[in-house]
Amino acid sequence: MADEREPHMSGQETVRDTGAAVTGRQFTIRNGGAEATITELAAALRTYRRQGTDLVQPFSADELPPGGSGILMAPWGNRVRDGKWLLDGKVQQLDLTEPSRGNASHGLLRNTGYAVASAAPDAVTLAGEIFPQHGFPFRMRHTATYALDAGGHLSVRQELANLGRATAPAAFGAHPYLRVGDVPVEDLVLTVRGQRRLVADERLIPVGEEAVSGDTDFRGGKRVGDVRVDVAITELEAGPDGRYEHVLAAPGGRRVALWADKTFPYAHIFVTDTYRGEPLAVAVEPMSAPADALNSGRSLAWLETGESLVGTWGIRSWL
Repeated sequence: MADEREPHMSGQETVRDTGAAVTGRQFTIRNGGAEATITELAAALRTYRRQGTDLVQPFSADELPPGGSGILMAPWGNRVRDGKWLLDGKVQQLDLTEPSRGNASHGLLRNTGYAVASAAPDAVTLAGEIFPQHGFPFRMRHTATYALDAGGHLSVRQELANLGRATAPAAFGAHPYLRVGDVPVEDLVLTVRGQRRLVADERLIPVGEEAVSGDTDFRGGKRVGDVRVDVAITELEAGPDGRYEHVLAAPGGRRVALWADKTFPYAHIFVTDTYRGEPLAVAVEPMSAPADALNSGRSLAWLETGESLVGTWGIRSWL
């Protein structure tokens, strides 16, 4: 269950009131020569710098997260076709939040303000409440703890708890865009050690699965500027520590990696030339279940009253 205690007094300096800022209060944590700022809105990772180097695409406190930049997604990730799914034989109709494709997109907390559960100089825990609503008759709480270790590396623990009486479906993910300082994103080399990819239709809903190939095969590393993809990769190869690791390498050897524990068996890779003001941006998204999991049931967790889905991911770098 999420921590319902008042914020730790020792961490009040972590919380900065920005008045009428679009993304609400700003939560800044520091440790090991690194600094990260998380927004009240969607518990989004707005900035993360280590040794003065930006490791995610930063955005202003006074703009909505561009392209979903840094937001957390719960109680599902990515999309639900037509916003419809079946629960005990009854059609559930979610609000359509991606009208251009006719989908319900990125969960239910993208436009929600998270409350502070605890705060310290090097860590902050935020909690977002999900109430029964159109197409989702469940009461849940999504809790995220952002922390910086002594080396300045970032970890993010997500927990989705069922607070209601009925068994509830659960999935979550995150939507960070990675970079290595001022190195042009197109010159970075992305490595994702996954054997399979989900085949999606024009609405980005999975309709099949096949071996990675061509632009979707990142196992040997691929220059970001040479591809435009929006694809979920799975059958990921874990490292000796049991974690998945997806790496962006810059010319000269600097690297940033998004790692995830086995709660996140999907890495959704989105390379786009429509990210505001940038020639190119790359999102590396850890996902506990793929798009449309409410319909396919693939990797979808079902939580009894009081149960939680828990997973941890993070960003580390070699600078």
